[in-house]
Amino acid sequence: MNEASWLARDVIEVAGVDAEAYLQGQLSQDVAALAVGASAISFLLQPQGKVVALVRVSRTADDAFVVDVEAGFGPVVAGRLERFLLRTKARVTALDGWRALAMWGDEPLSLAKLVQREAGAVVAALVDWPGLEGVVALGPDLVVPAGVSERPAADHEARRISAGWPAMGYELDATTIPAEAGQGVIDRAVSFTKGCYTGQELVARVDSRGGNVPRRLRRLRVAEGVPTANAPVVVGAKEVGRVTSVVPAGQGAIALAYIGRAVQPPVTAAVGDEGQWVAQVEALPLLG
Repeated sequence: MNEASWLARDVIEVAGVDAEAYLQGQLSQDVAALAVGASAISFLLQPQGKVVALVRVSRTADDAFVVDVEAGFGPVVAGRLERFLLRTKARVTALDGWRALAMWGDEPLSLAKLVQREAGAVVAALVDWPGLEGVVALGPDLVVPAGVSERPAADHEARRISAGWPAMGYELDATTIPAEAGQGVIDRAVSFTKGCYTGQELVARVDSRGGNVPRRLRRLRVAEGVPTANAPVVVGAKEVGRVTSVVPAGQGAIALAYIGRAVQPPVTAAVGDEGQWVAQVEALPLLG
């Protein structure tokens, strides 16, 4: 059965004769390679190479692109993009009336056709999370297609955490180095064959060193109980990380946490200020 969940996303348009060239120099993704109707994940970075946002960029016309990001980060993205416009013939506009709908179930291309035909989607972006594929639809007049089961946003969040996919405000913020989120995220969000873009130097340097970073995103599988967000993760009497996202699963939970590189999964960890939860720290092979 096809299922759909409404998402809280901010949506921005970048349009104008210089829109492609401008975004090509600002995003880690090869924007110029996107055909009209295509979408891709990309980092927007600080000049020093740390994360401003992990976004989706979708080409809606030869000279127009839509950029979407977790709710609350739209002004950050818009402000960062406007910062370097200077004399560029492009404009950055918040699409405040747009909505976002995630769909799962059928083969992704079939879902994309469905939301374009029956949901009023302007953008039907294929989602390529590790081990999970679907579609995110964007547009001002979206509806849930007939015959599709509407599910709470918590279902979407559970899928995200299970897949090990990072989210702004949880796994990603202004202190994050892109490679810490995993090679699979880098593979999906970064082009190493395009020209220069803001923040490229750090990304390229870490990649040239084999992606060696001080910490890596890991999945925690808790058999019993649900840890709290930001709970410490302890291995061998040493705190090695903190929970970033968590969702109940059966009698226990699945969580994400950045874990120091000295810890090699699989390994058992105590979670919480009093070590009240026991978790298996798992690598995310689908992200690597």
